[in-house]
Amino acid sequence: MAPPMLELRGITKQFPGVLANDNINLAVEPGEIHALLGENGSGKTTLMNIVYGLYHADAGEVRFEGRPLRMTSPGEAIATGIGMVHQHFMLVQAFSVTENVILGMRCRREPLLDRDGGATEVQALSAKYGLKVDPRARVWQLSVGEQQRVEILKALYRRARLLILDEPTSVLTPQETEELFEILRALASEGRSVIFISHKLHEVLSVADRITVLRRGRVIDTVRAATSSKEGLARMMVGREVVFRVNKPPARPGPVVLEVKNLQALNQKGLPALKGLSLEVRAGEILGIAGVDGNGQKELTECLIGVTRPVRGEVRVAGENITGLSPRQICRRGVAVIPEDRHRQGLVLPMQVAENIMFGNFYRPPFSRRGFLQLGVIHDVARRLAAEYDIRTPSTDIPVANLSGGNQQKVILARELSGQPRLIVAMLPTRGLDVGATEFVHRRIIDARNSGVAVLLVSTELEEILSLSDRIAVIYEGEIMGLVPGDGADVHELGLMMAGSKRLAAVS
Repeated sequence: MAPPMLELRGITKQFPGVLANDNINLAVEPGEIHALLGENGSGKTTLMNIVYGLYHADAGEVRFEGRPLRMTSPGEAIATGIGMVHQHFMLVQAFSVTENVILGMRCRREPLLDRDGGATEVQALSAKYGLKVDPRARVWQLSVGEQQRVEILKALYRRARLLILDEPTSVLTPQETEELFEILRALASEGRSVIFISHKLHEVLSVADRITVLRRGRVIDTVRAATSSKEGLARMMVGREVVFRVNKPPARPGPVVLEVKNLQALNQKGLPALKGLSLEVRAGEILGIAGVDGNGQKELTECLIGVTRPVRGEVRVAGENITGLSPRQICRRGVAVIPEDRHRQGLVLPMQVAENIMFGNFYRPPFSRRGFLQLGVIHDVARRLAAEYDIRTPSTDIPVANLSGGNQQKVILARELSGQPRLIVAMLPTRGLDVGATEFVHRRIIDARNSGVAVLLVSTELEEILSLSDRIAVIYEGEIMGLVPGDGADVHELGLMMAGSKRLAAVS
C-alpha cells in the first residue's frame, strides 16, 4: 500500500502569545482532493506554510511520499514537488506575468533568460485552463483577481505532485469554477494530490474527497465530503450555528443617492475599461455588481472614490457632481469605502489598531485640535468601536498586522461605518474571510441598508451577490450586460452574462 502523499505528525507551531498549530495530525492520500477548513486565525495558513518551507515547526514531523522532510525554503518545496498558491500573493510587482511564472525555474537558454519562450508557455497554459491574463503585463497593472490567476498559473507551470490552493475560485464564474474543479479532478486522477482551502462550503462539498476542520489551531475532525453538510461543517468551524443567508426585510428604496452617467475610463494600460456605463443606487437598497474580476469593476470603484478620473461621464452623490474630486473630498460627502484589498488599500499594517480606526478623520475634531492629535480621544473611540464591532484584540495599541483577517476587516468596517455614511462602496467585502466573519460583515451591510444607506456591492462571489442584493447588475468588459431583481435571480443566466455569452434585451 502506497504511503500518504503528505503526512503531518504532531505539528506544533507557536508565535509570541499565539499557539498557531497545536499537535496537528493530517494525512493526504495520493490522488485525493483534501479540503482544509477553519476560521481566520485557526492555523490553516501557518500549517501550509510549514509544509511549503516558509516556517519551521517547533515540534512534529512532515513526511512526503513516506520520506521525512525538513525544508528550509519554498525552493526546496518546489524541487520536492510541492506547489502553493497563497491567499496573499507572493508576486514581484515590477515583474511581468511571465517573469513571475518562470521565476526560480531553470531556463533552456541559460545563462540567458528566455522571456519569449516563457511567454509562449504561459499563453498556452492560460488558454488550456481558461485563466485569462496577458503574459507580458506587469503585475502592478493587474487587478487582484488577475494577480490570483498568475499565482494559479505559477502552480500549474511547475506541475507539482502536491498542489496547495488557498481560495482559488474567488475570481471565477460558476461555469469557470466547475471547469477548474474538472482540472483538479483530472490532476487527482493522475495520482497528484490537492489541498483545497476555501471558505465556500458548497465548493468544498462539491470538489473534495475528504475535509479536515481546524479550530483555534487544533484538528476538530476529518470527514468525508459525501456524508457532510454545510451546516455541520460550519458548526465545527465556529463552534455554533451559522446563518448562511442573512434575513432582510423587503427593500424600501428612497431617493437616488448614487448616479453614474455614461462613465468612460481607461485602465492602467491606457485601454478602455468602462464603455459608457450608467447606473443608479437608491437610499435603502443594495445594488450588487456581479462579474468576473478584471471587467471594469476596479476602474468603476476608483472613479467613484476619486482615485481615478474618468475620460467622460459624471458621478453624482445626492445630486452633487463629484466627478474628479479627491478621495478626501468625496469622503466628506458621506461616501464610505470598503476596499478590495485590506492589506494594500485599507490598512497600514505596522500601525496600531487605534491609528487605523482614526484614518480619514485624523484632521477633524475630536481627533485633532489646533493641529495636534488628541491621543486620549483616539484610544477611547477605538476601544468603544472595538467592542461594538467585536474586534478581537488584546489591545487597540497593538499593530493591526497582528490581527486575523476577519478582525482586520472589522477594523475597516468600524472606521467606515461609524461615520454615518449616505453611500457605502463595498468591494469584495468578505474576500478571504471565514463563514463566521462573513456572517458578521453581511449583517453590518444589511443593517446599514435598513437604516437608509445606499450600498454598491462589488463582488466576484455570486452567492454573496444573490444573498445581499436587492438588484443585480452584471458587468462584462466595462458594460452592464443586464439588470435583474435580486430575488429569484437565475444563477445560470447570471453566469452566462458574466461570461459575455448573453445580454438582456433591455436593461431596466
